[in-house]
Formats: sequence, structure tokens, C-alpha cells
Amino acid sequence: MIVRAPATSANVGPGFDCVAVALDLWNELELSDGDGITIEGEGAGELAADASNLAVRAYALLADPAGKRFRFTNRIPLERGLGSSAAAIALGLAAAAPRAPVDDLLAAGLTLESHSDNLAAALLGGLTVAWDGRAARIAETLPLAPVAVVPQTRTSTAASRGTLPAAVSHADAASTAGRAALLGAAAVSGDRMLFAEALWDRLHEPYRPSAVLDAIRAELPPGCAGATLSGSGPTVIAWAAGVDACAAALRGRFPDHEVRPLAVVPRGAL
Repeated sequence: MIVRAPATSANVGPGFDCVAVALDLWNELELSDGDGITIEGEGAGELAADASNLAVRAYALLADPAGKRFRFTNRIPLERGLGSSAAAIALGLAAAAPRAPVDDLLAAGLTLESHSDNLAAALLGGLTVAWDGRAARIAETLPLAPVAVVPQTRTSTAASRGTLPAAVSHADAASTAGRAALLGAAAVSGDRMLFAEALWDRLHEPYRPSAVLDAIRAELPPGCAGATLSGSGPTVIAWAAGVDACAAALRGRFPDHEVRPLAVVPRGAL
């Protein structure tokens, strides 16, 4: 059995802890009879190659890993805000119970990760909304294409969450709720202008400083309509109508970063 799970970008601006999008960058698990765990690509020599491996732990929630050989090929960079942990969990869950309802898989996955936004997109693909232990794919494509600006530095999700305030003002909450509603409407309708207008947040991005995000927003590259922090960062997503021009300009401005155009994918691990 071969299972694949995509990278994901959570929040997409105002959809804090509930919205995420699946991207065309995949981790892969080949599951066969035997024993042992091998890891190739991202995290090789760093990620656990025993029963404490996150994907194996996810598999063990729904099936017995005894007598199984796990061979991972990882392409999603670690701790860059591109959902590498969610992809690992999705691989394990989908390999263990490929026909299980997504809500059951989310419930299992939440025992390993405290929020389900990335996991929903990794399982379902497209743009997803997660709420109260449930999830739905609301769009298979988006009106603008993502271009990832990926630094060499890493960010811990736990550390990034530690910078968030315990409370925000009613005005900030109301503003972000309005943008989140606009984001969903723009995704479903395919309206580029509305989608660009939705890419602002006052709940989390102001508390996660990003010089790259600030620079892109201050001077949008050709073909780019807006930018968001990917998950807790440090990767930034530029949302473009003209992908090639946008990517070329970003490579010139951020030569120490990897600039990677990434299509939205309509399906995830399931």
C-alpha cells in the first residue's frame, strides 16, 4: 500500500485554527509486510525511526503496526509552517483506516495534535474548514495561486503559539470574523478581488512578526494580490494571479529563501 499526504497552509489569513489549504507537495508512506522503519528526504536522521514516530503512532491508533514495514519519503520541510506534522498524522491514519469517516480520523488525530485545521486539509484536500471535531472541503481550487517563500530557519508551533495573547479586542475579533466570512465566499465563488480583500487578520499575524510578510505586503510583486503567514510561520504564502512573474520577483528580493510555486490540490490522503 502507498499513501500520500500533502503539505498544507493553515489559517490563510483570517481563518485562524479552522481554515487550511492543501498544496502540491507530498509526503509518502509505503506500507508492506515485514518490520522496520526507514525515512528518506526531509527529516532523515532526525525523525524517530521507531514506534515513537508520529506517523506510526497515528497508525497505531486504528490498527496494529506489528508485522508492518514503514518506508517514508518526505518532501515537506520540517517546522516551516507547511503542515509536516499533519501530513505525518494523515499518512498514518489513512494507511490504517482508508475507508473511515473523516470525522473519525480527525477525532483520532486530535489525540496527537491539538488543532485540526492542517489535518483536515491533509486528509480532504482543497480548502477546508474544521469546527467542533468536524471538517468539510468547501473549495477544490482557489481564485489565486500560492507561491511559498520558505526560509532556512525554523519555527516551533508551540513557541509561536506562546506569543499569542489570551484575549483580543471585540473590534479585532469582529474584523477578522468578517474577513473569514469573505474568505469562504471568495473561495466558493472564485472571485479574485474578494479573495485578495479577505487576506488580512487581526487575531494571530500581528503577534507573529514576519519581516518577509511585511515586505511583500508593503510592495506587492508583479502578479501578486496579497500575502499570508503560512500557519505559525516562518513560511509566507504570496497569492498570485501571475505565478511566474511573482515567483521571479520574489527570488530576486529574497535570495536566501526557497521560492516555490505550489498548486492547490483538490484531494488529500483519503
